[in-house]
Amino acid sequence: MQCSWKAVLLLALASIAIQYTAIRTFTAKSFHTCPGLAEAGLAERLCEEGPTFAYNLSRKTHILILATTRSGSSFVGQLFNQHLDVFYLFEPLYHVQNTLIPRFTQGKSPADRRVMLGASRDLLRSLYDCDPYFLENYIKPPPVNHTTDRIFRRGASRVLCSRPVCDPPGSADLVLEEGDCVRKCGLLNLTVAAEACRERSHVAIKTVRVPEVNDLRALVEDPRLNLKVIQLVRDPRGILASRSETFRDTYRLWRLWYGTGRKPYNLDVTQLTTVCEDFSNSVSTGLTRPPWLKGKYMLVRYEDLARNPMKKTEEIYGFLGIPLDSHVARWIQNNTRGDPTLGKHKYGTVRNSAATAEKWRFRLSYDIVAFAQNACQRVLAQLGYKLATSEEELKNPSISLVEERDFRPFS
Repeated sequence: MQCSWKAVLLLALASIAIQYTAIRTFTAKSFHTCPGLAEAGLAERLCEEGPTFAYNLSRKTHILILATTRSGSSFVGQLFNQHLDVFYLFEPLYHVQNTLIPRFTQGKSPADRRVMLGASRDLLRSLYDCDPYFLENYIKPPPVNHTTDRIFRRGASRVLCSRPVCDPPGSADLVLEEGDCVRKCGLLNLTVAAEACRERSHVAIKTVRVPEVNDLRALVEDPRLNLKVIQLVRDPRGILASRSETFRDTYRLWRLWYGTGRKPYNLDVTQLTTVCEDFSNSVSTGLTRPPWLKGKYMLVRYEDLARNPMKKTEEIYGFLGIPLDSHVARWIQNNTRGDPTLGKHKYGTVRNSAATAEKWRFRLSYDIVAFAQNACQRVLAQLGYKLATSEEELKNPSISLVEERDFRPFS
């Protein structure tokens, strides 16, 4: 009798082991499918051999800043980068776009979009799990022994520029500026970076390479993540003015229109309308409050943040359920009341934030503004941006072109 009980017990243990192996295998395959790599014809070695993570057992908060170029996203990123318990990455999807999308197509075709989004979702999953090795598929030249000097804007991430990831000369609490980080830190060891990520309670990633919040649904609903999306929007007229100033060659015809007063016949209007369409589609989704976004989505207007940075930052951290770090509050004090002449670097964040948000009104002619208002009237109305009805109204800073709106998080 005793032997039979032993036999039953051994069979039960064997059954559990088989089931566990099956679950691990299923999890590994579902987690490491790499549609972006497969469609691009690249090797899937890291997808198959990478570690497996069944669920977000630690309940880290995973934060995605969803934005577009020149919308204030670098500023918002710093609100998380300065938090000592947040592992922050600046635009890791740059590497995906740079590897998979041919430069002459600029990712505009539906096929390019599918490839980019598939690979981007896979990469975001792995980075949120503090697993940076999947990123090696997209770094050129490939890292050697998990070390590289080719991480895009490494210096914009505080963790990647401080101990133990970086060991620069000087005091232990030295905080390097972006340029100094690149020069003084040497190669980035991805294994050490992964350890630094695991030591922190939250992971935040900023991207301007995902067009709409709908593109993130698979990640938002993924039980292995605790993803919360901060969608940052800005007045499209302000985005156009900032891009025209920053990307002078790409927006040369817009500048020509401003200089001559005549609209060029071959003006690329999609440089404006694509922003407005993406904003409108994404905001329409967020404001209809679908069940899959409940507790997961917050809409933030850059203008509201610029006018009252501390109050809006407190609201953002309240939505995330994360205590506001004193380092963040200090950074806001030091970086939103500065002399605008100190913020000349195109990706810099030291500036008078309220003045910066209104600067576009003096950089665009009324003809260009009227054109933008006609092309983007739907999203301007959705987001509460008022139309300027005359040159005088446009140039008068005492007249606000931003309605008072309270975009409360969907919870």
